[in-house]
This record gives sequence, structure tokens and C-alpha cells, in this order.
Amino acid sequence: MGLKKRAKVNPEFSMSSLTDIIFLLLIFFMLTSSMVVPNALNLRLPGKSASNTPPPTTRPNIIKIDRSGSYTYNGSPTNLSGVFKEVRALKKSDPKASIIIAPNDKAPNEKVVAILDVAYQFHLNAIITDPK
Repeated sequence: MGLKKRAKVNPEFSMSSLTDIIFLLLIFFMLTSSMVVPNALNLRLPGKSASNTPPPTTRPNIIKIDRSGSYTYNGSPTNLSGVFKEVRALKKSDPKASIIIAPNDKAPNEKVVAILDVAYQFHLNAIITDPK
């Protein structure tokens, strides 16, 4: 009787193709992450404040954004360029000034981000209140 021996299956696994794929993914993520320019807003969350800090004596500068996206700066209606001019004048008069942004809950997010961008351009602290 001539019985054939079964060919044994080689239990080894070739890692070369897997390492090629891993290196390609590594190169891809390294290249794409270096192209990403961080253009985010610098947000600071409220923390513990010192109890000996005196309250500010100046009147707060409030920018309200209503439901339709219209702006009011300290109670007077204005547009984005008007807010830009007011914030520029505010920065010249008080370099450490801050603005309060009070959006309506239905206000477009683009309008809020536009005001945050103006505050970022002039390096002002911007405080966003809870939408009402």
C-alpha cells in the first residue's frame, strides 16, 4: 500500500506584509498631522478665583446677538464692522479689557464665532454667557 504523507501546513505567519501596511499608515498620519494648522480658539474654563481679587470697577462691555443674528454693543444696535470698530477703540483705551458675549439660544453659531474672532484678533478676553 502506497499511502501518501499529508503535507504539513506551515504554522508560521509572514509579518512582512503587515509591517509594510503599518509603516504606510504611520507615514500617512505623520504627513497629514504636520499639515494640520491649529486654528482653534483659546478657551479658558472658569476655575477657582482668588477671594482677595477686587471686582472690576469699569462697566462691562456686552455684545448681544439676537435670534436673527443682529448685534447690539452696550445696548446700541450695530453690525459686525461696528463691533470691530468698538472693540478696537476699547483695546486702545484699556489693553486688559474684556467683552461679554450674550447670544440668544436661536442665534446662528457663525455670528458668535465672528465675535470670538474679533476678540481673538485684538487679544481680548471674551466671556460667553449661557444662551437665553
